[in-house]
Amino acid sequence: MIPAFRRAALALATASSLWLAGPAHAKGPDSLADLSAQVSDAVVNISATQTLETKRGKGGDAPGLPPGMGPGAPFDDLFEEFFKRRGQGMPDLPRQRKSSSLGSGFVIDAAGIVITNNHVIADASEVTVIFNDGQKLKAEILGKDQKVDVAVLKVKPEKPLKAVKFGDSDKARVGDWVLAVGNPFGLGGSVTAGIVSARNRNIDSGPYDNYIQTDASINKGNSGGPLFNMDGEVIGINTAILSPSGGSVGIGFATPANTVQPVIEQLQQYGETRRGWLGVRIQNVDDAIAETLNLGALRGALVAGVDDKGPSKPAGIKAGDVIVKFDGKPIKESRDLPKLVAATPVGKDVDLVIVRSGKEETKKVRLGRLEDGEKVASRDGGDKEKPETNSPASQSALGLELSRLTDDLRARFQIKDTVKNGVLITSVDPSSNAAEKRLQPGEILLEVNQEPVNEPSDAVKKIKALKEAGKKTALLIVANGQGDAHFVALPVD
Repeated sequence: MIPAFRRAALALATASSLWLAGPAHAKGPDSLADLSAQVSDAVVNISATQTLETKRGKGGDAPGLPPGMGPGAPFDDLFEEFFKRRGQGMPDLPRQRKSSSLGSGFVIDAAGIVITNNHVIADASEVTVIFNDGQKLKAEILGKDQKVDVAVLKVKPEKPLKAVKFGDSDKARVGDWVLAVGNPFGLGGSVTAGIVSARNRNIDSGPYDNYIQTDASINKGNSGGPLFNMDGEVIGINTAILSPSGGSVGIGFATPANTVQPVIEQLQQYGETRRGWLGVRIQNVDDAIAETLNLGALRGALVAGVDDKGPSKPAGIKAGDVIVKFDGKPIKESRDLPKLVAATPVGKDVDLVIVRSGKEETKKVRLGRLEDGEKVASRDGGDKEKPETNSPASQSALGLELSRLTDDLRARFQIKDTVKNGVLITSVDPSSNAAEKRLQPGEILLEVNQEPVNEPSDAVKKIKALKEAGKKTALLIVANGQGDAHFVALPVD
């Protein structure tokens, strides 16, 4: 989900300035009128209506209704007496109200295929597409995807519609001019222009963030509209702004065309997405981890855990491996990997280049389907086996107070029964490096330098051995109470 301060306005990326100061060659285009005329008829307004049901309750007004419209309102006693005479109780009468929202979209097929944001039509019971000439058509939702925030609609026009094509968003450069057409505040077709301010932006809205940033003047109602290059090609779907106030501050984001096109094709063909899946949990590699694992450079995605039912398990992928190449493509940072995997066909055999114990190895993995993995994860309840309850005195290491897992401590820190191994962190010295790395009481230390620990004394001995061997850093695997693990590198001095 997009953080609250970033959700204040979800909209189309545009820019408010049509000129740049400086020498003549730095000026923008003299006019965008021809381009605007070329593409505007393919941009539409989206009206999404959601029907909400509320029921008459006992005492007080019905939720969502104006005061005086619920129980206790005038004539309610007459209705109650009417039902009593027939031996019936006062029924829970459903009451409906409608909530509407407006957004933008664009036609990509003259036969009636329209693209918009998923959040524009999410939970809508009725969607209407409104065209430049005033024509209104009811739309069918062919498919939608929350992860990249895109939806595919279908309308049935009497004659072919004006359509636009996608361009290659990878060719868009910082500084290139862009044009946006949308429906801000429900005003109808509005055209604005600006430049590409940055590429590959991560705004923590989902696993596949790589937004085009533009100096757009973005407002509510622009969501789902197209961002055009100067050739009239759609290079992005405008989705969000960064704004503490909810108004435009000139920082807008568009999902690149090359990210949404494969998703749109899947939604048209199957009505759902079919993404590739590795079955691993990953995290970023920092300088300390890179040094500890002998990577030689800051790169790759560190495997923090492997799904027992995922495709990576039989391929021999282990926690602590660093994936540096996927299907021939380098992984510069961890967020590169999910995007590459998701865009790869399910069932394809791919080569993973990993670094293990300082050496590169190649593993072949047949990709599973992400959606299947998510269904399995939601069904699994886990083993309910309980650990032994004897607990020796706690011990300290690296600013951490460590205790054996017991039933009492599990209950106190809400540790799931599926977390069977490791030692519990009961307190963290606020002046320690562990505190700087944000380790917290209630987390579980699973491994030290890729060796398991099941007693506090195990951890203390292993850390002492690292010091005696002249090592500067201890690589820990730490899990939260749900069992989700990550690596933390701590100095042993």
